[in-house]
Amino acid sequence: MAGGNAIRGSRVGAGPMGEAERGEVAPRVHISFWCSNGHETRPSFSHEAGLAIPEQWDCPRCGLPAGQDADNPPAAPKVEPYKTHLAYVKERRSDEDGAAILDEALQTLRDRGLIQ
Repeated sequence: MAGGNAIRGSRVGAGPMGEAERGEVAPRVHISFWCSNGHETRPSFSHEAGLAIPEQWDCPRCGLPAGQDADNPPAAPKVEPYKTHLAYVKERRSDEDGAAILDEALQTLRDRGLIQ
């Protein structure tokens, strides 16, 4: 049984009209960006947005930052390994300082009668 709904399965703007019916496309400019792996990316920007073109762009192939100078691309960011709270404390305190702080805390607990 065929339905009488002629627009079933279509959406607004669909059809054979194309760009001519939708209006003119804004003028675009393509800018090349290169990452340190040598990948070239060419995103397009509005011609009027000439002042808003970024200095760096993320490479879609490897994720590294890419710059507009092919001979001198930006360096990969330095990735620091995950550090625990204890690692940060050990950076700030020496073993002697830690021992002194521990002795002071233990003495405070002894004075309160919480430990022997």
